[in-house]
Amino acid sequence: MYRDFGTVFFTSIVAIIFVVVPLVIAWLVAPSNKTKEKLETYECGEVVEGSAWLQFNIRFYVIALIFLIFDVEVVFLFPWAVVFKDLGLLALIEMGIFLSILVVGLAYVWVKSDLDWVKRKVRYGTGRYSKIAMDQEE
Repeated sequence: MYRDFGTVFFTSIVAIIFVVVPLVIAWLVAPSNKTKEKLETYECGEVVEGSAWLQFNIRFYVIALIFLIFDVEVVFLFPWAVVFKDLGLLALIEMGIFLSILVVGLAYVWVKSDLDWVKRKVRYGTGRYSKIAMDQEE
């Protein structure tokens, strides 16, 4: 019984060592000259403008949900395609109905213009946002 716990204890100690030792080595070796530029948020090479605490357009979430819905539904096509020869004509008809429901859903989303992207209006835009600033509207 104690041999089982000893194995678990030994494995836990080795796992902790594998995590802690590289962190300590990196802490000892890494340079620590912190400048203002190094402490800024990195945004893929873009200059940071404004606060990160702003409201996102709901269309980000709508398009993400639409993508997830259609992506998950398409996953059902792969198992069907694998066993298609064994299932016969009835499975082909059922898949046709399934795909027509997906096409109707896509047409509905398209007609509602949920796939159209609306440019954001920025109240006090500076830099690259100055072209879409709200105070410059006529």
